[in-house]
Amino acid sequence: MRLLPLLVGFSTLLNSSYTQNCTKTPCLPNAKCEIRNGIEACYCNMGFSGNGVTICEDDNECGNLTQPCGENANCTNTEGSYYCMCAPGFRSSSNQDRFITNDGTICMDIDECSESAACGDHAVCENVDGGYNCSCEEGYQTSTGKSQFTPNDGTYCQKNVSANCHLDNACIAANIDRMLIKFRQIKEPVTLLQEVYRDSVKDLSPTDIITYVEILAESSPLLGDMNSTNSAKDALSNATLTEFVKTVNNFVQKDAFIVWDKLSMNHRRTHLTKLMHVAEQATLRISQNFQKTIQFDTNSSDIALKTFFFDSHHIKHTHPYMNVDGDYIKIFPKRKAAYDSYGNVAVAFLYYKSIGPLFSSSDNFLSEPQSSDNSEEEERVISSVISVSISSNPPTLYELEKITFTLSHMKTTDKYRSQCAFWSYSPDTMNGSWSLEGCELLSSNETHTSCRCKHLTHFAILMSSGSSILFCSIIAGLLHYFFLAAFAWMCIEGIHLYLIVVGVIYNKGFLHKNFYIFGYLSPAVVVGFSASLGYRYYGTTKVCWLSTENNFIWSFIGPACLIILVNLLAFGFIIYKVFRHTAGLKPEVSCYENIRSCARGALALLFLLGTTWIFGVLHVVHASVVTAYLFTVSNAFQGMFIFLFLCVLSRKIQEEYYRLFKNVPCCFGCLR
Repeated sequence: MRLLPLLVGFSTLLNSSYTQNCTKTPCLPNAKCEIRNGIEACYCNMGFSGNGVTICEDDNECGNLTQPCGENANCTNTEGSYYCMCAPGFRSSSNQDRFITNDGTICMDIDECSESAACGDHAVCENVDGGYNCSCEEGYQTSTGKSQFTPNDGTYCQKNVSANCHLDNACIAANIDRMLIKFRQIKEPVTLLQEVYRDSVKDLSPTDIITYVEILAESSPLLGDMNSTNSAKDALSNATLTEFVKTVNNFVQKDAFIVWDKLSMNHRRTHLTKLMHVAEQATLRISQNFQKTIQFDTNSSDIALKTFFFDSHHIKHTHPYMNVDGDYIKIFPKRKAAYDSYGNVAVAFLYYKSIGPLFSSSDNFLSEPQSSDNSEEEERVISSVISVSISSNPPTLYELEKITFTLSHMKTTDKYRSQCAFWSYSPDTMNGSWSLEGCELLSSNETHTSCRCKHLTHFAILMSSGSSILFCSIIAGLLHYFFLAAFAWMCIEGIHLYLIVVGVIYNKGFLHKNFYIFGYLSPAVVVGFSASLGYRYYGTTKVCWLSTENNFIWSFIGPACLIILVNLLAFGFIIYKVFRHTAGLKPEVSCYENIRSCARGALALLFLLGTTWIFGVLHVVHASVVTAYLFTVSNAFQGMFIFLFLCVLSRKIQEEYYRLFKNVPCCFGCLR
């Protein structure tokens, strides 16, 4: 049994013996003649393949899918063999430059950071597989503006002058100018956005946010300027929009909130408004480069974009909309019988998932109490912010009729009233605030609110401040009633004076009874009718009064204007009759004295009949500082003026006071 392995090995040697050439057939130089199983034949050497007689080709071991050199190594083919070399940043375990993997050699990562001066002064080294990254220490920045670098490209760390700006305007302006010099050298939109994205991907400061927003604003025209051929513009537009969304996401994601919180409320709102304005304008400019009808969408973690581009022939069949995480918005254009033969339309939707807290009116919004039970809680954004913008050529080709949208709430609003709002701002100053004008609440529950608006901009859902919404609405309703009652009695006073001056004989009991009915019942009818049609408009987020939304304020202004008009007519007739009567009764009194006497009575009647409220109507129709002062001064002291003219300066009242106090020693002397 022990001889069996020796016999098998000897037999194998006999069967596998070989020579250079076979007896009958000569072999190729890269082949040998072997006798296998008693048969003589030519066989190619190791590293070659073929029949050994007519062909023996070199095997390309490096072309196999099995990667003969393993990971982190490069394979080089040689005639009949191959060798391996480690990739840059790695070295072989055998410390040999060339090796073959069947000897057990592998490639290991080189730790460049173990060398103390790998990144240079004021830099931090981070080892990665096959290389290393350098970043500057706090208070320093790279000479090229990059966030990461390797010293091989000549980049080094220098003192960060913007770190000590502390939001100083002159310092920030200098920093912006320095950065713009760098970015103005980039002419390709995608390259520019990629550079901004790399520089802003982490470690932002408040100065950085202001700087990059200004850079995007400055570069906005360039983003829409594409010099490619028409066939390549669609692909380039897609790539530019994708990079733009990625870049803007760096500034609106939740990780950046801690940086925004370092800005004051005014600075935060101004630069956030500018960022949204730039995003709106840039996406429209880029979308106008599409050469065919297209619908394109892209998104990142906290922002999403959807654009539509179509010509006049596709208007009737294109219905622009956006749907993100259950939030929905749709455009309804004005329908026309026929559209222009030539023209195109670009529509851009932008969805900001988390920026609602940035609109807070507090300087430190992250430290604000988030409890929804706080009665002093201010008006808050409780939804995502979504915007829509349209550009049509010609402008009359695609005109907006309405926009409807449904947004989900970030918090439940069972105890609060949600409101449809838009961000109203000036493109010149970038100062803005939430406004309800032109938007109407369609429906609302604890989790969603649906709205309809008549204009374009950035939309969101607001939660009314405080927990006393019902109380505020009741106060507004009572004020509505009492003010109308006051006007009703002013009207009654005008009618009463008219009847006295004309000298009409009437039944006082019957007339007085109707006066009470008109004075107290008619305001109740108006308030009840108004509340049944729009109870939600009683009370606003700022004052407990009627809302101007959907012209609801005219439920007060309308009756007031009617009464003012009636009283003005009565006022004019009364003054005319009194003047004529006085002139006829006392011909010895000069005309000047007569006019002065009537003027004093007329001034008293102006306040008594409520005609000074005409300034309030003028202020609602056309608000100005002048009308505001006129209305405030003339009506805030209306009661006092009535008391002065009809009581203090009235001769009959003075005589009654004299008669009442003439027997009082302390008062007789001063009243005589």
